[in-house]
Amino acid sequence: MCGICGSVAIGSLAVEPDLVQRMTSALRHRGPDECGIYTDTGVGLGHARLSIIDLTGGGQPMFTEDRSVGITFNGEIFNYLELREELIRKGHKFRNRSDTEVILHLYQEEGERCVERFNGQWAFAIWDVTRKRLFLSRDRFGIRPLFYTQTANSFLFASEIKALQACPEVECALDLHALDQIFTFWVTLPPRTAFRNIWQLPPGHCLLLEGGKVRVWEYWRLEYAPVTEETEGGQECLREELLALLLDATRIRLRADVPVGAYLSGGIDSTVTTALAKQMVGERLRTFSVSFDDPEFDESAYQQEASDFLATQHSDVHCSYDDIARVFPEVVWHAEQPIIRTAPAPLYLLSELVRKSGFKVVLTGEGADETLGGYDIYKEAKIRRFWGRNPASAWRPLLLKRLYPYMKAIQRQSPSYLKSFFCVTTKDLVNPFFSHLTRWELTARLKVFFSEDVHAEMRKSPLIEELERTLPRGFLSWAPFNQAEYLEAMYLLPGYILSSQGDRMAMAHAVEGRYPFLDVRVVEFAAKLPPRLKMKVLDQKYLLKEAARGLIPESIRKRHKQPYRAPDGKCFFGRPGSYADELLSLETIKRDGIFDPQTVAALVAKFRSGRPTSVKDDMALVGVLSTQILLERFMNRPEARGISRSCPERGSSVCLQ
Repeated sequence: MCGICGSVAIGSLAVEPDLVQRMTSALRHRGPDECGIYTDTGVGLGHARLSIIDLTGGGQPMFTEDRSVGITFNGEIFNYLELREELIRKGHKFRNRSDTEVILHLYQEEGERCVERFNGQWAFAIWDVTRKRLFLSRDRFGIRPLFYTQTANSFLFASEIKALQACPEVECALDLHALDQIFTFWVTLPPRTAFRNIWQLPPGHCLLLEGGKVRVWEYWRLEYAPVTEETEGGQECLREELLALLLDATRIRLRADVPVGAYLSGGIDSTVTTALAKQMVGERLRTFSVSFDDPEFDESAYQQEASDFLATQHSDVHCSYDDIARVFPEVVWHAEQPIIRTAPAPLYLLSELVRKSGFKVVLTGEGADETLGGYDIYKEAKIRRFWGRNPASAWRPLLLKRLYPYMKAIQRQSPSYLKSFFCVTTKDLVNPFFSHLTRWELTARLKVFFSEDVHAEMRKSPLIEELERTLPRGFLSWAPFNQAEYLEAMYLLPGYILSSQGDRMAMAHAVEGRYPFLDVRVVEFAAKLPPRLKMKVLDQKYLLKEAARGLIPESIRKRHKQPYRAPDGKCFFGRPGSYADELLSLETIKRDGIFDPQTVAALVAKFRSGRPTSVKDDMALVGVLSTQILLERFMNRPEARGISRSCPERGSSVCLQ
């Protein structure tokens, strides 16, 4: 796992090595083990390496033996050994044992279509010296980030936006349309980012820069069978196939020349992943987790039970309100976008623990909820549809009490409030976004905190129509359950779960996350399953639970879904004179102009008074504060980005052609 960057000059201009050095330096937290720079006429490639496979021979940028093709690569190709053997049989000769060299040779063999053969998580840039063209690719789910921009003189790409902003010609300004998206969907819609004129390569896409022209195309998309089609095979066969696929997905994700640990949250997903890894790891497996002072969020009892059952060596980082407040500015700096939850902060602390424990790689359980029917939003949609088909029923809306049992604020509400909040209209039932309307409407209420100038700008953007244009052609023919899964898997998963909570928090401390549930074979198998095997009545992840019988503790296999959460707004008002006081002050809010000073002041006063706060209040406070931190770290004080002018001397190499 690494940080990559580069620049291609427009026209006959040269690329300054100093620019590539500054860009690479901005990524050193992602790859502290080695720094590599390559420059030639019109092109520069940079690489900050986290060495995991072929520790001595996998340095980058890497070139083929004839130096006709070079690469800077972030990620892992888990099926690289099988691809390597295939390429050797075709006459290819390898100089090292890295998966990076496999990419180069497969590109020589199959061109841009090589990405269709990869099972892994990647973002890479290939410079084709002979053809003078740049080829970028990002993995199917966007596990690894890749951003790009253009100036008058160059095309720039990097693993993180701050590396692009090491170039003085790159604008550093907040994109208000992106802010509108975040305060509706929690994420930006690719290719947009939180920064104006800086773009992300969407998951499952490639980009080709040739002759000064850019072409972007999709090479993979998640597809579900039409609602009329049934999956072949009985439940028992499907259970066995799922378990076999997960076992092999875990096996190949243990490929590393360094120790591999695992996150253990206390839920079924991470416990299954850990149990499968334990079967293949001879020594005592190390597991890591987060615990909380606040019992509403703490799952340490389940974590310890899973560790005892699986006989792992377990460590946890205990997270208080003050801990979250302390690291939150760094969390936003690494996330590079506003966030409306503090949940990434404990994961930032967790990756710090992992790194201090001597580990660079961890297995995690992300992806199971999105693809195997785990989220409560699926259950919510099912209950609301059931109620909506008979709105006059007196007992159907009582099922709303079955939703979100772990959220005290929801459980305290009266039946009449729940009926009003989760209301279903005839128009809603035929809306392709039915499953997510309640979430989006709640989040969009946060826009009341924006200033009038920002409101005026946002009125120009029809967000739902914009999202609708990105949907695949077959979306309307899928079962409603699959439609909901798609929206989670292709938007929230890459844009928030794998980014703000995933790659960015882990790589802040140079830790690589690996996700067996996001193996392409597992995902495509799950997409063919009928919804009834993902949620049986209201029993979530039904087939996965069946596959896990005897593999994990019964109490964890049967426990109700409790998604990972962390304390929010109350974290920031424990001590006077904090950065939150300054950034949320009337003067600062008015100066920056994004939010309405009086409305924000009323929200802050509510938290300071200790009065009861709602989910909306928490999201608003965190959203406003994270936006203010982003402005402060990137726009108001660019020196706070921490970009130095050169790479550290240790482990660095510079190749000037």
